Amino acid sequence: MKKELIVHQDPKSPISEIFRTLRTNIQFMNAKGKLRTILVTSTLPGEGKSWVSSNLAVTFAQAGKRVVIIDADMRKGRQYSIFGLSPTPGLSNYLSGMDSDYNDVGTENLSNFVQKTDIENLSIISAGNVPPNPSELLIMTKMEELLDKLKESYDIIIIDGTPSQLVTDSLILTRLVDTTLIVTASKQTKKEDLKKVISNIKHVGGKIAGIVVNKMEISAKKYNETYYYGSTRESQRGKSKSEKIYQRTASIIQPRNRSKENELLEQTSIEEIKEEPKTLEKNIKIKKKEEISLEKTTDILNQINQYLDEEKKNLK
Repeated sequence: MKKELIVHQDPKSPISEIFRTLRTNIQFMNAKGKLRTILVTSTLPGEGKSWVSSNLAVTFAQAGKRVVIIDADMRKGRQYSIFGLSPTPGLSNYLSGMDSDYNDVGTENLSNFVQKTDIENLSIISAGNVPPNPSELLIMTKMEELLDKLKESYDIIIIDGTPSQLVTDSLILTRLVDTTLIVTASKQTKKEDLKKVISNIKHVGGKIAGIVVNKMEISAKKYNETYYYGSTRESQRGKSKSEKIYQRTASIIQPRNRSKENELLEQTSIEEIKEEPKTLEKNIKIKKKEEISLEKTTDILNQINQYLDEEKKNLK
């Protein structure tokens, strides 16, 4: 199984949370429970549709849904590679009823074409052998019958289609599925191509759930500044020992007994604590511009200095 399955490999990462948000948005669209089949396509190759398809499927599986991925890109399918499974038999073999040597494979038992992954609740139908006529296979009523059969065993069916700007395979499937997601790449996908794909899908009667913008640039600083998901360990790197002590100090001066003076003390910032004691006596700011008594301030500073000395000894 490749590292591309980031939702499985690193479920607490910001990217994994984005996929869960995408799953939630789709579920809200599915309030009546009629959205069972989702086609994922793109305008051109390299925009990340297979990556989005696989990770989206994993998020649904993690939510307890029974999920199956159909790799409908019978020209360059790669879902089998992402999940580390066999490329055959697959969709092309099921629809044609033939293997690579044109021998009858027997399509009565659908389980022969469905492979279980290492992820609970998630199965896959690979693309199979490359056929000479992928579009003609998808037009067959057998494809629609396949979806009906899968609905009996699975809650969600995600289809990884072909790029819609190059071939018509995905356009054929948009008429058979409940909705379609279009994956684009930031600073790569052309607006004209996207508009054309949207127009073509609507022209054949397909429904579009939305557009996923992939490959967005984000700085490492912003990545670590996220309130909930930023790594505390990452934010500590590059800081001096004294700065780490001050950060820990900030957490211990939150008093349990919230008296009036204690509430006012909480307004003190970490930067103010780092100043010299004499400066602190003059500059500690509190609510309504009141001042803490000199005796109380000195007592607090002595406690902090004592704690800092102990921490310095521990670090050594």
